Amino acid sequence: MKKLISCEFNIDTACVELKYSDGSMISIDTIAVENEVVENIYEQSELDYLIYNAPAEYADLILNGDPVKYLKTVTRYNSLDD
Repeated sequence: MKKLISCEFNIDTACVELKYSDGSMISIDTIAVENEVVENIYEQSELDYLIYNAPAEYADLILNGDPVKYLKTVTRYNSLDD
């Protein structure tokens, strides 16, 4: 069974890169993901936070979770009228 040895955001490619002990690698194109699931700046901010601060959790969400459901659950919308 392959073991995850590193997971980090590569700012040059805008990808979250996962490297495994068997030499394989998964690269998640964050821009493509955002184009598919993000509907507003609040959701964009939630994903950006994960990308920069918790890339392993971001990768798990994209590969194994439901990012649309996650964003609907955790995103706060602040009205500018208040």
